[in-house]
Amino acid sequence: MKFQKICVIGLGYIGLPTATTFAAHGINVLGVDINQQIIDILNRGEIHIHEPGLRDGLNGAIQSGKFKAATRPEEADTFIIAVPTPFQNDEFGKYNGTTYKLADMRAVISAAESIVPFLRKGNLVVLESTSPPRTTIDLVAPILARSGLEAGRDFHLAYSPERVLPGQILRELIENARVIGGVTPESAQAGHELYSIFVKGKIIETDATTAEMVKLMENTYRDVNIAIANEFSRLSDKFGIDVWEAISLANLHPRVKILNPGPGVGGHCISVDPWFLVEAAPELTQLIYHSRQVNDTQPHFVVETVKRAMGTLNGKRIAALGLAYKPDVDDLRESPATEVVHLLQKEGAQVRAWEPFKPTAQMEGINMAATFEEAISDADTLLLLVKHKEFATLDPHEIAGKTNAKVIVDTVNGWDNAVWKNNGFKFFRIGDNKSNS
Repeated sequence: MKFQKICVIGLGYIGLPTATTFAAHGINVLGVDINQQIIDILNRGEIHIHEPGLRDGLNGAIQSGKFKAATRPEEADTFIIAVPTPFQNDEFGKYNGTTYKLADMRAVISAAESIVPFLRKGNLVVLESTSPPRTTIDLVAPILARSGLEAGRDFHLAYSPERVLPGQILRELIENARVIGGVTPESAQAGHELYSIFVKGKIIETDATTAEMVKLMENTYRDVNIAIANEFSRLSDKFGIDVWEAISLANLHPRVKILNPGPGVGGHCISVDPWFLVEAAPELTQLIYHSRQVNDTQPHFVVETVKRAMGTLNGKRIAALGLAYKPDVDDLRESPATEVVHLLQKEGAQVRAWEPFKPTAQMEGINMAATFEEAISDADTLLLLVKHKEFATLDPHEIAGKTNAKVIVDTVNGWDNAVWKNNGFKFFRIGDNKSNS
């Protein structure tokens, strides 16, 4: 196929880097988003998300004339759907006495519908949004058929999951292996030709449903392994040992690699994707379901640790350090840190949060500090929720002169307890009953 113009629908953490990468390789790209404010920001050469190198990539694409943003699609050779697939807020599935979350596919439906008026014979449509199995075949294809064209016969339709790490998206888009699942082998081949424009990693062709499963399996595998680490942290707390020491010793075994516990699991992938498998087959996913339960309830374990450290939470002032779902990114989606803050507030604590990667963020129901110093100044406790480099390098001696806090609670093993104790702090760490002994 020849690719002279690509339309990328959804200009978030995946869609925008993908659009600018295609533009950098000489393809005319129309970026589409329903949010007019985002369109205006991008057309000014500014960005609405934090990702290293993205601003420069966008400016280069605009200056070359290869990228523009709009609220509606246009005719193109290829349409890429990269919109969010969050949870439904008010509906849940039920099976055999259990309740599970359901995927909200409205953005995918709307994106597919927006393509219909512009779809032409010979086009390629690629779904990148993480989706439940058979979404490409059972949801997207019938919508596109309203054009009078049939997927696999008149136009190509494929699924290709993004597999990138926030903070390294622009590099990993190019270097990582890419899976292309077509509704026909010819569709997979067309997808292969598309991504070979910039992908240097191996490109593997398969069918659409297998490609959907690959994405879900990757993140579910990680979720289950994080769940066992979080469960180990609770067991270590019960047995009076240090989970971090125990994990480091267990990992000396050549065939063991236990992950690190923390305040929970967040982000739009690992905390979400396993539910898509539970939704698709609740009778077959008991392990996946219970792993999700462990990780979703880990914030409660954090709150119990804070309670033990402070005695009571009612009226206590807590500085919550970090709200992102992982270190050194600005992504707050499904973050367990925000859930910890809400739970602390329900217990009567006065929480002030500081997120260095979103210093001007406004979070509903959360008191956001304007600066780090403001967050810690009158706190009774410093609660480390995210292992940002900025926090890992803090000097306890210097901090002691800036805060009233005498208690430290570390949920991510980001600080050396001995150093903080030597500077007059009481130190607590989740899964570690030795830390303040």
